[in-house]
Amino acid sequence: MKQRLFIAINLPEATKKQLVNIQPRWPELPVRWIKPENLHITLVFLSYISNDDLLKVLETIKGVVLKHSSFSINLTKICYGPPKKMPPRLVWVEGKKSEELGKLQKELENSLFSVSIKGAGEPENRSYIPHITLGRIRALEFRQIEPEDRPEINEEISLSFEVNSIEVMESNLKHGGAEYTILESVPLKV
Repeated sequence: MKQRLFIAINLPEATKKQLVNIQPRWPELPVRWIKPENLHITLVFLSYISNDDLLKVLETIKGVVLKHSSFSINLTKICYGPPKKMPPRLVWVEGKKSEELGKLQKELENSLFSVSIKGAGEPENRSYIPHITLGRIRALEFRQIEPEDRPEINEEISLSFEVNSIEVMESNLKHGGAEYTILESVPLKV
């Protein structure tokens, strides 16, 4: 059996609540808003991993994460995403790039894709932008809105939170959206 896995930073409940309170600001936007329990920052998407390779994935992640210390993430902007994609696919929250987060993400990605894991995806070729998906835009409905009537989403915010662990997450695709389960939480050094 295979599991659809990704490595993520889960958000504190207070941060989730603040982000969910932002979602109603654009009632005219054709978007499926993400449930609070699903708000997270993806570090590495692995795709479908066999149970045989799961232990190798967990050992690799622990080996990387345990070398890194806790750090803060600063969320700075709500906008359409990915950048320069038209029509946009998402409404997301961008985080400020940080040296700690960048090193951790790159080391996780390099380590995970260097071990032989059947079914694992490929490393990203673009630069890593920490972001949280707030909603998925319904493209067909979005295209039907006249360009001048489309809501502008480009809002500065200032939210920050401490990251103390990295989670190995399983994604189960359902009709109403994905459901995420934490398989393992790996603490960062204090």
